[in-house]
Amino acid sequence: MSMTKRDYYEVLGVSKTASDDEIKKAYRKLAIKYHPDKNPGDKTAEEKFKEATEAYEVLNDKQKRARYDQFGHAGVGGNGGNPFGGGGNPFGQGGGFNFNGQSFQFDFGGAGGGLDDILGDLFGFGGGARRRTRVRRGQDFEIQTVISFKEAVFGTTREIELPSSGKKLKVKIPSGIDDGMAIRLAGKGGEAPKDGEPGDLYLRVRVKPDKNLTREGNIILSEAVVSMVDAALGCELDVETVDGKVTMKIPAGTQSGTPFRLSGHGVPFRADGDRGPHIVTIIVETPKNLSKKQKELLEEFRNPKNKKRGFWS
Repeated sequence: MSMTKRDYYEVLGVSKTASDDEIKKAYRKLAIKYHPDKNPGDKTAEEKFKEATEAYEVLNDKQKRARYDQFGHAGVGGNGGNPFGGGGNPFGQGGGFNFNGQSFQFDFGGAGGGLDDILGDLFGFGGGARRRTRVRRGQDFEIQTVISFKEAVFGTTREIELPSSGKKLKVKIPSGIDDGMAIRLAGKGGEAPKDGEPGDLYLRVRVKPDKNLTREGNIILSEAVVSMVDAALGCELDVETVDGKVTMKIPAGTQSGTPFRLSGHGVPFRADGDRGPHIVTIIVETPKNLSKKQKELLEEFRNPKNKKRGFWS
């Protein structure tokens, strides 16, 4: 995106070898200093708070931190935004964005990784969003719809029935929507009271899990199992993505747990349609039930001085 993101370690003021406790202490210090409640109306403090929270969310998670260390920002989202959606905050339904006239709200619940606990300790609240007082409005309704993992990535359309009138309405669900997000349909809720306005209808989107793929923001994650021989000698591997099969080269000597990045096969960014990466973690399979000959060959590999056939020469 247009803004250049700062290094997460630099944001928190810690070294790349910092312990979990050092990262947590650094974040607590910045959260106290820049929290919006202590700096009302200060946009600079608000941005610094969001930046510190984003950095903590990544560096406090071992897997995300490992990917960040290897791939940088592209390994943990790559969209140049923050982990709470379009200008949102980490306390629940504060974020949202507009798409073709529809309003989309985010509901992340707890941000994970101990963030709720830290913020609760510091400011006396958990993940709940502050509610705005509404007067003389019709009742708000919420209904749910279920979509597939792939539909969440590429977008889809659902026909729903309005609770207030029973009429049918087609709703466009945009690409990149995540499980638990809600689409706000303004004025489609309960009837308006006298001299008031109608309520809103919230379409809560639930995404069915995929058996092979998971998601973190704009990143899609999966694992691929290769044999010990293929990992040692190198091979080509067909990987299942949301775009179909993609052939990936596994270099010789690949270790179990090594992540590989497939650019452009992740989830689209809401703003410009560019897509995040698909990261494949290689799992090296240890052979079982070896034959006598296979055991002898492996024994030669373990003790090359005892080789008899010149297999490794």
